[in-house]
Amino acid sequence: MKDDLHFLRLWDLYSPLLTATQREITDLYFNYDLSLGEIAEQKGVSRQSVSDCLNKCRKQLESYDEKLGFAKALDELSEEYSAYMTTVERFIESESGNFPALGRLKEKLDGVHEAFGAETVAVESGEIVGKVFR
Repeated sequence: MKDDLHFLRLWDLYSPLLTATQREITDLYFNYDLSLGEIAEQKGVSRQSVSDCLNKCRKQLESYDEKLGFAKALDELSEEYSAYMTTVERFIESESGNFPALGRLKEKLDGVHEAFGAETVAVESGEIVGKVFR
């Protein structure tokens, strides 16, 4: 399961670099939850060839990530974003009584979160836990 989540993350980032057939097979397997047999039947190939394709795609996606490093860059960006948003949220919370315009700033920030697919969840410690891109 953990490997599948890692693979899906890499797939989201690098699937345009796969061939159309590879994209279709990996999409059917991971996003549509079809079995190897169901994919094989749909594509008119053997279960083994579907399995081989999935294994090859995993290796390719790992290789792309080693060379390009987008997953790590997104992780770092997400951590920075969460830290900044925690600071901003705390400031708005503490100063909103003194500066009513901060309420409008909060509304604007919420709009930015929605536009970029950021999911913002406050936890007990007051930290903002976010995911920059859905």
